[in-house]
Amino acid sequence: MDDMRVQPDQHIRLRSAPWADREAHRHWLLQEGQRLLHHYAKARVADGFATLGNDGTMVDATAQSLITARKAHCYALGAMMGVPGAAPLADHAIAALLDGPLRDHAQGGWFADASGPSRKQAYLHAFVALAGASATMAARPRGAELMQAAVEVIDRHFWIAEEEVMQPSFAHDWSDPEAYRGANCNMHTTEACLALHDATGEPRWLDRALALATRFGHDIPDAHNGRLPEHFAPDWALLPDYGADQPADDTRPWGLTPGHHAEWAGLLLKVGAACRESGRDVPDWVHTDAVRLFDYAMRHGWAPDGKPGMVYTLGWDNEVSVPNRAYWVQAETANTALMLYRLTGDGRFEDTYRMVWDYIASTLIDHTAGGWRHEVDADGALTGVVYPTREDLYHDFQATVTPLIPVSASLAGGVRSL
Repeated sequence: MDDMRVQPDQHIRLRSAPWADREAHRHWLLQEGQRLLHHYAKARVADGFATLGNDGTMVDATAQSLITARKAHCYALGAMMGVPGAAPLADHAIAALLDGPLRDHAQGGWFADASGPSRKQAYLHAFVALAGASATMAARPRGAELMQAAVEVIDRHFWIAEEEVMQPSFAHDWSDPEAYRGANCNMHTTEACLALHDATGEPRWLDRALALATRFGHDIPDAHNGRLPEHFAPDWALLPDYGADQPADDTRPWGLTPGHHAEWAGLLLKVGAACRESGRDVPDWVHTDAVRLFDYAMRHGWAPDGKPGMVYTLGWDNEVSVPNRAYWVQAETANTALMLYRLTGDGRFEDTYRMVWDYIASTLIDHTAGGWRHEVDADGALTGVVYPTREDLYHDFQATVTPLIPVSASLAGGVRSL
């Protein structure tokens, strides 16, 4: 495995306290997180939360279910952390998901937005469940109601018990199940299951998270030389050309996504934490495979053109497909580097954590318009190939919280333990 590892310049390593243990760094993270929470409050609309543009103003006032669910999760975390004003915003998002036009009150589940019926996506429903779990742990008045509503829909429609994965989507009336299996919706379902386990203590949620992590974090990379393809037919045959006509799709791009390699690596570590917290044995592959996935992402995705930042996607020969740098990729890379350092003590992961945050601070944080730039090119210039708007704070806010808590199954569970 050593030949897959990227070693940041050993001469830049500072033999001193890790950043995440320093009071000044933690203070900076708290300030940045609060700045993000304040900025994205302006996306509030009557039916939930909507889309901001790159100038920080509203570009579409139609409430979006995904944005609203992510806001419910983030503002619930803010409320747990004692950020004034976060609780009312969390409650607004929760009420919007329960009572407003985002929800299909006739047939169950949630539409994409408040404009009317649309296909029902597992990706979205995983975030509604995450929002409900986090809101429950934050003791928001209707958090458990939202959590239960999401769980009922997932159990009834999305969870394929015999495969232990999610059915990706249906028509709005629950007909026409999509003939596809994919990593992305199952990645966020893993995150949701870990939060549901923390919120309820029910073993089945850890069982599901472990099953998903085994398939996508261990079995599939084992079968593909340490890489994680994302697109499969219902019989789990690889679809190598899936998305070739839309290589810059925001949820199902063609090829390999190094940011997802890093994100799955972090999820493996969180599954390991959940097992330890529950008195279960941690599978012996969890930490090894997390390092393998992360090292692949760094070796092939970070600065392949000689310029900093992790690219969006790669082709099957590890060539760059979409060279632009997405905000979430950098955030998840920082999160996983930190967790790997805390669990292994290997200084190269601390080096990577510092390097990625330096890149975020110098290139992505927008102190003028607010929020983070969602996408830049190799030279750091704002682009919009994948992300033309600045939708929400989920990935960036989580990156400011992760260093403040122990390596935990869920962020809300980690904040609750402080």
